Amino acid sequence: MKDTARANIGKFRDPFVTADGHERARVSLTKPETLWFNTGTLCNIECINCYIESSPSNDALVYITETEVMAYLDQLEARRWNVREIGFTGGEPFMNPQMIGMTRAALARGYEVLILTNAMRPMMRKSMREGLLELHASYGDKLTLRISVDHYTAAHHDAERGVGSFAKTIEGMEWLRDNGIRMAVAGRSMWDESDAEARAGFAALYARHGFEIDARNPGETVIFPEMDMSVEVPEITTACWGILGKSPDAVMCSSSRMVVKRKGAEKPAVLACTLLPYDPQFELGETLAQAERDVQLNHPHCAKFCVLGGASCSA
Repeated sequence: MKDTARANIGKFRDPFVTADGHERARVSLTKPETLWFNTGTLCNIECINCYIESSPSNDALVYITETEVMAYLDQLEARRWNVREIGFTGGEPFMNPQMIGMTRAALARGYEVLILTNAMRPMMRKSMREGLLELHASYGDKLTLRISVDHYTAAHHDAERGVGSFAKTIEGMEWLRDNGIRMAVAGRSMWDESDAEARAGFAALYARHGFEIDARNPGETVIFPEMDMSVEVPEITTACWGILGKSPDAVMCSSSRMVVKRKGAEKPAVLACTLLPYDPQFELGETLAQAERDVQLNHPHCAKFCVLGGASCSA
């Protein structure tokens, strides 16, 4: 946070006004498409640049339960959000012992389900593999696993995630391939290469392993911009929409919310953004009704990652 303060001195202080006195941009929930659940911040590995600081010891966000997920699915129907997709992220979702049950609950109600995973040992446990096979047999391509593959080379991937992690992830992906379970990939743009070069590298990786993933489709191979908190970024004003030729409806918080369970909390909370789990100004309340209010773009990630980077966590 000290680097952020230096790079963006004077900025992102007032949720309604920018440092130079202009009206800060805000985003309304105009087209709900995805409701995310953070399954907990515990992870089997610790990545160098993990935005949520997941690790084998970080339980700041504890395991959410199937009962809690189902309560929010009830709220979805009551509020008539008409979302198409339920997303699960972590941490590593397959660390949560109720992962299969939560997924089944969402699929049974007709939603598509997207699970973000590193496809390593937690997913490869016998109980999880059996559960995934059962879900695939019942719901087919309504279930997608998006695999975190930081780079298409083992060297770069392992530099972020630990020696040997690339091979373990590929092993998990091969198991998913062999069982016909739909996959997508999330990569990163932290290396000095163009988007075209990155996608060509992923295409070659998929071809070598027979993965039926389209490297050129941003919905199947997502290349996330980096969230370097030490880089100066502009604040987004209401005038920026016209200057950039961009609509607020294109920003992630216009179409999604995330449910988390904080350590020590009695109930889960709904957040405006999947990228800002620890910033209290983006916590909207305990219910989906409370989470329908506008979101002020008062964070560097709002500018760099969403408005200027154009990234989205959804499929």
